[in-house]
Formats: sequence, C-alpha cells, structure tokens
Amino acid sequence: MQLFNNQSAFRGEPKLLDARPGHENDAFPTFWQVQLVAWTGMYLSGIVVNLPDLKALALWQTSVFTVALFVMSCLLRFVCRSLMRRSLSWVALEFRAFAWCVPAGIPVGFASELAIDPHPFNWGDWIGYSVQASFTLFVWCSLYYSIKLWQQSIREQARLLRAESEVREARLSALRFQLNPHFLFNSLNAASTLVLDGDSLAATRMLSQIADFLRTILDDEALPETPLAREIAWTEKYLAIEQTRLGNRLRVETSFAPGTLGAFVPTMLLQPLVENAVRHGIAPLVEGGTIRISSEIRNSRLRICIWNTFGEQARAPSSGTNGGIGISNTAARLKTLYGDDCALTLERDGAAGCQTSVEIPFRSVSAEPERV
Repeated sequence: MQLFNNQSAFRGEPKLLDARPGHENDAFPTFWQVQLVAWTGMYLSGIVVNLPDLKALALWQTSVFTVALFVMSCLLRFVCRSLMRRSLSWVALEFRAFAWCVPAGIPVGFASELAIDPHPFNWGDWIGYSVQASFTLFVWCSLYYSIKLWQQSIREQARLLRAESEVREARLSALRFQLNPHFLFNSLNAASTLVLDGDSLAATRMLSQIADFLRTILDDEALPETPLAREIAWTEKYLAIEQTRLGNRLRVETSFAPGTLGAFVPTMLLQPLVENAVRHGIAPLVEGGTIRISSEIRNSRLRICIWNTFGEQARAPSSGTNGGIGISNTAARLKTLYGDDCALTLERDGAAGCQTSVEIPFRSVSAEPERV
C-alpha cells in the first residue's frame, strides 16, 4: 500500500530576509544613505560631463543645482510618504508626483539661474533649469516609490514566511503530542497485562523502561529533526519495552549504511513505524517474528526500511485502528517538513513479510554522531 510518493524537485523556501521579528530592516539601507550616495553620484557625473571646459562658474552652478535638488527631494519625501499611505495605484502615484514636481522644480531653477549671474535675470535659462529640475525630481519620486514598494514586498514575504514557519512548528508539535499519549496507552496496557499474568518483575522492568523512554522524548520534544543515530537509540529503548513483553518472540536485526547515522530525520520517525510492525506483524504471531531496520543513501536521498515478519495471523493496519495513527501521523509530519520531496510506502514483501519505506532528502550533520 503506497501512502504517498511525491518525488518532484524540492522547492525550498526563499531566504529573503531574516524572518525573526525586528530584523526586517537589517537588509535595507536607510533613506539618508541612499540619498547621499545617489546625489553625490549625480554631482560627480555632472562634473565629469563638464570636465573638458570646467570653469569655476560651471562648478559653482553644478554645486548649487545639485544641493537645491537634494533639499527639494528631502521635502518631497514627506509628500511621497503621505501619498503612499493612501494605497493608490502606481499610475495615480506617478500622476500626483508629477503634479508636485512641476512647482518643486521652479525654485530649483531660480536658484540655479541666480548662481550664474543675477543681473540681468535670464528668464529663458530659468525655465530651462526649472524643467530639468522638475524632470529630475519626478525620476527621484519614481525611484522612491519603486524602492518603498520593493521593501514592502520583501517585508510582506518575510512576514508570510515567518507565519508559515510558526504554523508548521505548531502543527509538528501537535502531531508529536498525539503520539505520546498513544504510545503511553499501549505501553501501560501491556504492563497491566503482565501484572494480570503474575509477572510483576517484568511489569516493573517495563514501567522503568517506559519512564526512561518518555523522559528521553520529552527532553528533545522541541526539535523537529534529529540525527538518525539518536532516533535509533530511542527506537531501541522502545524495542526493549516490547521485548520485555514478548520475550524471544521478538527478534531485531539492524543494518545501517556508512554515513547514514549522521543524517537528519524527523523526530520520532522510527518508533511509530516500528510500533506498527510489532503490533500488527509480530504480536499476533504465536511463534513471533523478526524486525529488520536498515538505511542507505540513494541518489542523494536517505532511504529507511523497516521489514517485519507478516504471517497469516497478522493483520494490516487501517486508519480506524490504533496502529493506523502512527502511519498517518508519520505521513502528516513528513508532508509538513518536506512537502513534495518525500515518500512513505507500506507494502507486502513476499508471502511472509511486510516493509515500510521512507525516503527523504539526505542532509547530514558535520560529523556522524556515535549511537547513544
């Protein structure tokens, strides 16, 4: 039975900004930084253009014209900010910016004409400087709108990514909390069975193992992923509980390819799958059976397989049974963590076996940890 198998290319979330609150502005230069760099660049370009016949009067005029534009752009900033708060369309913003830039260019042209020679005042040059100043300020307003809208878009994407991350973490926590009472119910039920059978020593040992297992899980509850070596260690503690209950009827074999023990896997990935194999594959068999846990790397993907004996007395889990909770929960957590880039399959392997396989992207810690 194939639960899901989505092997499309991994589409990772774009890391546009630090999504932590209060860090949205770290990626953007301030208004005054952009102002100083832009107008300084324009001033230097004006000097370079007039460099062949640069005279003191031309330098003075270029300086006055640039400073006047700088001052007027600082005043227009308040107008542009006020217009953007109205949530107008781009055309409406441009139209209003043009309406403000025409009168704003008049004093800039007047200052530039006075810088050359106030006597006599040349009205033609004044109009020419005013038109040039109005056009320059209009371009400045358009750039201001573009930068602000781009910043708003980036901040909105960062906010959505942060919200999506918080929702995903909440969903993962809820799914992990669903497993704990489910496991605890089954384990305590098994311990009570041992007490009823008069095996108090085994029941005491099982309760101690249950406490140790739950303590380990609660200590690492907040981690969405963990190295495979640690996940195996948790699963071995669970299997020790089941071996206390089933005795020699439960046999465990493991085979892990080199390099896989350091791979990241979802927290509590193996335990519900192994529990499903024990409850529905091994426990119903009078003679018991074997569970084999293996891992390998295929095409930069981690593949984990759990094979178990599956005789005639065994029953396949369904969504209506307790065993189905572990499978459906694992499928939901894999989907939440990896989206389309994961696969979970449950299928019969011949006449006497059943295999559960998990495939996820291979990501490894810097050094492979020792099994704990």
